[in-house]
Amino acid sequence: MKFPETLSPERREPIETAAAQLQSEYGEGFLGMVLSGSAGRGLETERSDLDVLVVVSPELVDRPLTRNTELELLPVTLLHLETLSTFGDDQWGYRWSYAWAPTLLDKTDGRIQQAVERQTRLSPEESLSLLEHRLDAWINLAYRSLKSARDGNSLAARMDAVEAMSPFLDVVFALDGQVRPYSKYLTWSLHHHPLPSWPTDVLLETIEQYLAGNPDAIRQSLRRVQRSELPLVQETFDDWSAEQYDALRHD
Repeated sequence: MKFPETLSPERREPIETAAAQLQSEYGEGFLGMVLSGSAGRGLETERSDLDVLVVVSPELVDRPLTRNTELELLPVTLLHLETLSTFGDDQWGYRWSYAWAPTLLDKTDGRIQQAVERQTRLSPEESLSLLEHRLDAWINLAYRSLKSARDGNSLAARMDAVEAMSPFLDVVFALDGQVRPYSKYLTWSLHHHPLPSWPTDVLLETIEQYLAGNPDAIRQSLRRVQRSELPLVQETFDDWSAEQYDALRHD
């Protein structure tokens, strides 16, 4: 077993015990383990469960596994790990649960590790698909927020800016080929796996300013994304009229 350094010996012990039991009961059907959740990223608290993905052969995946107050074993097949959900799928919301999750045990000659790493990244095709869904949605919400700020409706401006946060982050991470992290792990992800296109401190401050409905921060984020050389980005911005650009760019 290979544990992350952040996991204490006391928390490793129940995982090692479970692995021994699984090996005894499942034999060759027990393929490996991946540590997900807060513990897999060094963020666990005294109230955190140990969420362990147990990779098993298909005929064993529906067999119930042990759960106690500190260890939750979640059975998955190797095919499940190697199957990529796309934006809009029912499983898309779970995809980041695999991101940067350490593989504790891999009896498949590296296939488990490779599958976890592949879940973390968006291919160029996946990024493009997500941007097709989210880029214009973000620009539209930013436009509404800026119009409300211009007209003196600060409440509406802040509400639309907050609503714009979700597609904004989807766009930012997709442009750098990453799955957007859950809010709980956003700061951790940016500090440990920073985005090439956005300095971490700049992006975190931009998020804070979005939550305050700051028009200048919204305009700066629009300009920054518009500098992308991706044709889809240019085409999407070009679809906005000159009059609309006035609201996006000026007070």
